[in-house]
Amino acid sequence: MSNSGFTFRRVREEMIENLLEMGIKDFRVLDAMSQVPRHIFLDEALRSRAYENRSLTIGYKQTISQPYIVFRDE
Repeated sequence: MSNSGFTFRRVREEMIENLLEMGIKDFRVLDAMSQVPRHIFLDEALRSRAYENRSLTIGYKQTISQPYIVFRDE
C-alpha cells in the first residue's frame, strides 16, 4: 500500500472522530462515510484537504459537500 493510502485512511478516521464529537450519532452513515474515499473525487491539488470539514470544488462548477452537512441532512 502506498503512503498516501495510509495517510488518507488515518485522516478519514480523524474526520469520523470529529463528526462524532460534533454530535453525529447515526453509525450507518458514519460507517458509509468511513468507507468512501473522498479524495478520489478531487483534483490532485486538493486531495490533501479531502477530509477537512469543508466543501471542496470537484470541477464543472460543482462541489463535494462538507461532511458535517451531509450528516446533518440525514
